[in-house]
Formats: sequence, C-alpha cells, structure tokens
Amino acid sequence: MNINNFIAKIEEEFDELEPGTLQKDTSFRDLDEWSSMHALIIIALVDTEYDVVLTGEDLSSISTVEELYNMVESRVD
Repeated sequence: MNINNFIAKIEEEFDELEPGTLQKDTSFRDLDEWSSMHALIIIALVDTEYDVVLTGEDLSSISTVEELYNMVESRVD
C-alpha cells in the first residue's frame, strides 16, 4: 500500500473529483464535494479494499488525506 495508490482509489469513488485533485495535504472536509455521504463511501472503501474498519469518529479526528492514509496503514494487518 502506498499513498499515491490510496489517493487514486479515493478519487475513483468520487465522480465529481478530477484525477489529481487530492494531494497528501488536502483537507478533504474543505472540498466543495465533501458530504456525509462521502464519509460513508470512504468508510466502505477502506473496509472493502484494506479490511480496516473506520468509524465516523475516526474521520472526525483527522482532516487531511495523509492523516487518513496513516490511520488506515496503521490498522492494516
């Protein structure tokens, strides 16, 4: 798992995001496209792709794509 592949997978899930929009330091909550539905999509994506369970509280505690990546990476078996 690397951060560039991780970012690409997230961008694939959002029709509104152009490839290359997300960077490591992007604050996903500041994106115009961000909504609670996107939070659920991220939770499902991480569960399916990486077998890692995230909660809404987990997402509330972080703000950047890199922080999300680090959280997921730390929980991968």
